[in-house]
Amino acid sequence: MTNGISRRAAIRGIGAALAGSRALPASVYGNRKVTALVIGGDRYHNMDYIRTALAKTLGRDLGLTMDFSDEVTLLATRFLKDYRMLIMLRDGMMFPSGYSDGGGRGGRGSVSDPPLPPIEEKATYWMTPEEGKAVKDFVQGGRAALFYHNCTYISPHNQDFRDVIGGVTLEHPAIRPFKVKIVNHNHPITRGVNDFVVTDEQHFEKFEKDPKCVLMQSVNEDGLTWRDLGTSSVAGWAYDYGRGRVCYLAPGHTIAALWNPEYEKVQKNAAKWLLKEI
Repeated sequence: MTNGISRRAAIRGIGAALAGSRALPASVYGNRKVTALVIGGDRYHNMDYIRTALAKTLGRDLGLTMDFSDEVTLLATRFLKDYRMLIMLRDGMMFPSGYSDGGGRGGRGSVSDPPLPPIEEKATYWMTPEEGKAVKDFVQGGRAALFYHNCTYISPHNQDFRDVIGGVTLEHPAIRPFKVKIVNHNHPITRGVNDFVVTDEQHFEKFEKDPKCVLMQSVNEDGLTWRDLGTSSVAGWAYDYGRGRVCYLAPGHTIAALWNPEYEKVQKNAAKWLLKEI
């Protein structure tokens, strides 16, 4: 007993206080109204840098309220219905049996005693037909989708999602500097934005919608090519989709690229355009 209150009662009181203040206040866990659901994180793109980057640019700087999760099963109509925007930065693969490279962060040849059992590094493609249709219905019904970087790797494995995002990644070289050129200065997303240089993965994309929707082009000005794809690729686009809107932005493998000041302008403008605020 302490001041007439038992330890058990004190713990119950703390729990009630936390529940009252919603220690996990995001709408996935409670009832707080949030504008956007962010689905991110995969073997090669950890959720921490995604959360850190977007929480600054779209959260603190722009004032967008977001739920962050790496739980892909949240791409269901019953979860999406309470949001106005879906934001994604992740590829289409999962490795249920594990992998030996530390999630793309080193670790090959690690010593273990006793030794680890053999790891079968076999990718499975996680997006179900139901999840692809949920995303499609979400946007067609009047909501917004902001896709970053490697989401186009989902496209070959889900036709509904591919139709929404509008393109597919072909390949990319290792991280290296390249310029992002604005090719449409009249769109609200790129108006007032200057060309910029990032050090990132230059994704070579196949865009499958109207070429007039292209906003940005990536160019390796050092003349470095990638296989037979040349030095340049489409790097961003936006369009109306049903009653909703879609934007895709290719840079995003590093926090430094996401925080490039000109690229931050693009991201903020994209969020406002998607929400029909500009």
